Amino acid sequence: MTRTRRRWPLIALLGVLSVLTVSPFAAMLIVALSPAGQPTLPAQWPDSLTLDNLTRVLSASGFVGWTVNSLVYAVVSVVIILITASMAGYAFAKKRFPGRQVMFWTFLATMMVPFQATLIPTFVLVNSLDGVDTFWGLIVPTLANSQAVFLMRQFILGLPDELFDAAKVDGASELRVYWTIVVPLTRPVLATLGVFVFLWHWNDFLWPLVVGQSDATRTLTVGLTTLRTEEIQLSVLMASAAISVVPCLLVFFLLQRYLVNSIAMTGLK
Repeated sequence: MTRTRRRWPLIALLGVLSVLTVSPFAAMLIVALSPAGQPTLPAQWPDSLTLDNLTRVLSASGFVGWTVNSLVYAVVSVVIILITASMAGYAFAKKRFPGRQVMFWTFLATMMVPFQATLIPTFVLVNSLDGVDTFWGLIVPTLANSQAVFLMRQFILGLPDELFDAAKVDGASELRVYWTIVVPLTRPVLATLGVFVFLWHWNDFLWPLVVGQSDATRTLTVGLTTLRTEEIQLSVLMASAAISVVPCLLVFFLLQRYLVNSIAMTGLK
């Protein structure tokens, strides 16, 4: 009983933080469901709720295309980054070759360089290769993810060397070792990394704004900002923002089990 009483301040603090965290999303949803033209938060609570704003957004020209572009940008980037980061992490963790440490720490040092510092040189390079307003120009410059490689390397370092030695004794190739040992054992961290990479690309704004110069490649985050330049009501804008959050929530709930497993395995190590 005494132990439970000691936890009440922590429970109360977590409850307050949870309410503060959820409040902006709840306010966004209330405004999105408010009738068009009716005063709403923060002036007053709406008299009724309606789905008209959501229907209007879903039927608007451009919104579906922006959503598809964001999905392509995020999903393709996640798949390629997970493959390249896991392969690089395996090489840096378990393989021995000249210059391995220098190469790894040099690659890791790129985390210290802000993206804004390399934005103009990257755009000039992509533009010279005719990559502006194309999907490959949007995706390729974001694939060199040093954080993903570092996370994979640190996780693979904890895997026992005996597994890899046994596979080599059985005559397994490097590709077979990667596919049958590295990928299954790193599934929790791959799921965790996939969630982070997906959220980063789905919410990315600056690079898609620079490269995606037409509706053919414009992502949802950039497309929503164009609505603010038009005569559009706040409730419709909030409905657009609410819909854009749905894929993020789906990805999180679908991979929540792997996130918990990743944390548990890290604790066991």
